[in-house]
Parts: sequence; C-alpha cells; structure tokens
Amino acid sequence: MMAAPNPAQTQRLVHYGQAVAAAAWGRKTLIYAEAAQELGVSVQTVIRKIGEVTVKTTAPRKRRADAGTSALTKAEAARIALDVMEHMRKNGKRIMSMKDAVEELRANGLIRAERITGDGEVVPLSVSAIVAALRKYRFHPDQLLAPAPAIRMASLHPNHCWQIDASRCVMYYLPKQGNDTGLRVADHTDYYENKPKNVARQVMDSLWRYVVTDHTSGAIFVWYVVGGETGGNLAEVFIQSIHQRGTSPFYGVPRMVMLDPGGANTSPPFLNLCKALRVHVQINKPKNPRAKGQVEKAQDIVERSLESAFKLLTLETLEQINAIALQWAQWFNATQVHTRHDMTRFSAWMRIAPDQLVLPPGIELCRELAVSAPLTRVVNDFHEVEFLGETWDVSGVPGIIVGQKLQIVRNAWRPDSAQAVGVDAEGRECFHVLERKTKGDFGFHEGSAIIGESFKRHADTPAQHNLQEIELLATGTKTAAEAAEVRKAMAKGKGPQIMGGAIDPLKRMRDAVIPTYLPRKGTALEVANPLANSEVLDQVETTAAIQRIAKGIDRPITREENRFIKGRWPDAMPEAQIAALVAQFQRGDAGQSEPFEGLRAVGGA
Repeated sequence: MMAAPNPAQTQRLVHYGQAVAAAAWGRKTLIYAEAAQELGVSVQTVIRKIGEVTVKTTAPRKRRADAGTSALTKAEAARIALDVMEHMRKNGKRIMSMKDAVEELRANGLIRAERITGDGEVVPLSVSAIVAALRKYRFHPDQLLAPAPAIRMASLHPNHCWQIDASRCVMYYLPKQGNDTGLRVADHTDYYENKPKNVARQVMDSLWRYVVTDHTSGAIFVWYVVGGETGGNLAEVFIQSIHQRGTSPFYGVPRMVMLDPGGANTSPPFLNLCKALRVHVQINKPKNPRAKGQVEKAQDIVERSLESAFKLLTLETLEQINAIALQWAQWFNATQVHTRHDMTRFSAWMRIAPDQLVLPPGIELCRELAVSAPLTRVVNDFHEVEFLGETWDVSGVPGIIVGQKLQIVRNAWRPDSAQAVGVDAEGRECFHVLERKTKGDFGFHEGSAIIGESFKRHADTPAQHNLQEIELLATGTKTAAEAAEVRKAMAKGKGPQIMGGAIDPLKRMRDAVIPTYLPRKGTALEVANPLANSEVLDQVETTAAIQRIAKGIDRPITREENRFIKGRWPDAMPEAQIAALVAQFQRGDAGQSEPFEGLRAVGGA
C-alpha cells in the first residue's frame, strides 16, 4: 500500500495523469504500467492516486430537450392527488400509497398516465415519473399540506393588544401534610404522565404559569396559580395584570386580548369581565400557535430564566413565588433589550399616550364584574330598558327597535351608567354606554371605541389554489361555499359520493383476470361411529331414574328393586324404561322387567 505521496511523487502522478488524458485508444494501460513500475506500486494504486491528484475537467452532461415536461396532464395529476388525499387520516397519515392510487384510477378509467416512446409504443408512466409530475404541478400531498404562509402582525401602540397563555411549570403545589407545605420540584417518577392515576394530580396539584405579553413593547407579566387552567384563574390573572404594581410600568386595560381556544378562555368569568371592561376577546383558530407566537416565546423565556432558579430557592407559599415572579419581570423588562425595537420592554411601553392608557377600576370591583353575567332586557315602547332597578335610555343604540332583546352589563368606571352589548358591521362585539333616564332628560354618549382591527392574509399560493381546485373537483361544485355544504351533507351520509361516484374502488378487483385452478384430489377422513344404532335414545342417570320411579309407585324403592335396577343399568337407563319399571314394581315383581319396546343402548364388545 502506497503512503501519502511526497511532492516528487505527486508531480510524477500528475504527469502520468495528463499522459493518460491525452493518450489514444488502447495506450492508457501501458502508461499505467510504466507509472506502476517507476513508483513501485500496483496498477490499481496508480489509478487511484492519479484520480486523487488530478482535477477532472469532464464537460457537464447536456440537459435533455424534454426536461421539465411530463406526459401526465394536470387534470390527471389533480385526480391522483384527490384520491391520495381522500384516503388520508386526520392525523395526516396517508394510508393509500401513490402506486395504489394510480392503479385504482387506471382501473376505473379516470386516468391514462401514459407516454409514447420513440418507436410509437404507448407505455404507462412509472410511479416515480408520476410523483415528479405531481411535484411539478404542485399537486403532491406534501405540497398541498404545507403550512400556509404566515403574515407578520403589527399592533398600533402599547396596550393595543395583549396575548395570554397558560402552561404547567416545573414546580408542583402538592396537598399539605402536617408541617409540609407541599411546594416542591416535581419528581418525574411521581408524575410520570403515562400513568392514568397521575393525570388528575398533574392538573389539580401542579403549579400553573400564566404569561401576559404586550404585543407592541414585548413587556412580560407572570402570575402563578394552582388548580389548573380555569376561567376563575384566568380572570384573576387578568385582574392582576391590568393593575399597577407600585411604580412599575405595564398596566392598564388593553383594547383586545388574544388567546387560544379552550373552555377556560371562553368561560363566563373571564368573558363577563372583558365585556364590562370593553375588552375585545380574540380567540385564535385551533392548531394555529403562530397567531400568538410572542407569548409562546415568552413562556420559554420565563421557564429558562425564572423557573430555572426555583431549585436553588426555598419556596414555601404561592405568595412567595408570585413575589419572585414580579421581581423577575421588573428586572427583565427594565434591562433586557428587545431585538425588534432595540429598546428595553419598559422603555418601549413608556411611549404609551394618555388616551391609550385606560385605568381599570379597583380589584374588588373587577372581581365582582367577573362573576356578573350580562342580563337580557327587552326594549319597551319608549326605547327604555329596566336594569338594576333603574330606567335606562337605549335610543342611541344603532338599529334598536321596540321589543328587541339587549344584553346589559354594569359600567365598570361609572356607577351611574350601564352598557349595552352589541355587534358592529364586521361581527365584533361593541358596547354602548347607557345613561340613567331621569325626569325625561337624558344624554346618550356615543363614540364607543372600535375594538380590534381588520385582518390581512397572503394571496393563495399555487398549492392552496390547487387544494381548492381538488375540493371543487371532489364535490362537483363551483364555489368554496357550495363545496362546504356538500361536505356537510357527505358527513351525514346524505350527499353525493366523491367525484359523483366515478371512482369504484372494487373495479380493478372485478376486472382482474384470475386464473382458473383445477380441483385437487383429496383423502376422505374416516370417523368411526361409537353408537350401534342410527338413533340415539335419551338417557337418564340411574339415581335420578330411581327417584322418579319411587314417585311413580308412591313409595320408597325396596332393596331388591334397587339391586335389580343398578344391576341392569349401573349408570343410566333409557327414558322410556322408567314407565315400564313403574308398572312392573306396582305389580310387585322386582326380578323380571317388562319387555321394553324400542331401542336400547348396548355396551361395547
């Protein structure tokens, strides 16, 4: 084996490599042999070493003239994609392979998927060629199921939009036992999630972390609760977040809040509080974590920056944890620079304008509002409603009519006024301040703040457009709304089949040519019949038969009769023999049995 060549050997190898490249046909072997003799190695080693020190200058392969084209039509690609997508589970797993889908559609005459060779022969396209065509048309399932492009979201000012999210933290607040407060770091073995008995403990005993972020400044508020993710806990966290803590920034009532869908986030306590405070609640669509990615990132920051220190602290009460959380939030928001606006979070929040900072009412009043549900009232002939024992003017509510039902809630800031909950032209909740009607002199305050902003979205990508095209093809409709209605009917078993029933999944099986198999000769199984007669009589155990005979003759069986019966029938006797014995014993003859008409069981030879 040749070691790494020295400079002199490398020079000779390059020389021989150039000679091989310029050699005529049949001369390369002689050059390799000469080099091997000079360097004292084998020909194979020379060839390998020349390849290591020689730069290949082979011209690039010429691109085919038909590159980028496919014999598969776009309509056929759409049908293939439709068949694969329709057999997909809800978790995204494809249970029909591309090969099966192509064979099924070919068998039903819905696709040809063929090409013509240079000799004029028509041959079917291979599965790999079909997959390549699907990708070219953007009809491959991987492309159709790709996430829609996200749009960057912007808020107008601090306190314009807050995001709230809850998560179970690394600490657990366990039930107290004696002097044990129960607050400790969770042991994985005690709270292994795959054990069913630990599910309830994980929810009820765990310490839950609520994180609130201001979208504009990125300021973070952290509050810990126990008892799980509930509407009451969410309302309490929101109440704590909107009130100022000493001289620390980041407080006030936001114009809107964004949350994930869930029972706690849409529960009455939180929604009642938001209605009273005129806060628009934006519930994001399911399975869309990017919609509130800021608070998701804040959860990660809190877990790594704050909770990583819990193991090194002695924590005995929930109040101690929240005090440390507030201390951490004040330090983090005041010192850490946000990469988006290059300011600390508190510095960015301090740019809020006076009209943008809405001060909340007291904590106790907010808690009262959280449990006070809106009351439904009917508008009378004078455009008035009765609420809390007072008469309120609703004539300023847009579109109000006599007999209409209104939801009325308390006004958190003015005890002498109430609010009517309405819906604006875009379908969002709005609030109308109602003045108490006294002596016919009323002044309705108009100008409720419009809550929420219009939403934008990207134009459909080719894959999204194709996905819609497939949906229209599957349902046989022309608009997305019609397709949705057809899908609803399909789900109830009342709508048409996919593609109008054009796909017959069993057609390729019925049309397949199955070979005819000749019958094979076999050997019959011989089974011996243990009974001597073709008819089997019903048998009665001898003990039971004796009891029935005694009852038939209306007296106990004598010793001679018992000996006679058990001598003839030690285990069982025919059913019909019982009546014959009754007649025999009634005559007093225990030695001779009456002749028995019928078949008898006989023992083996």
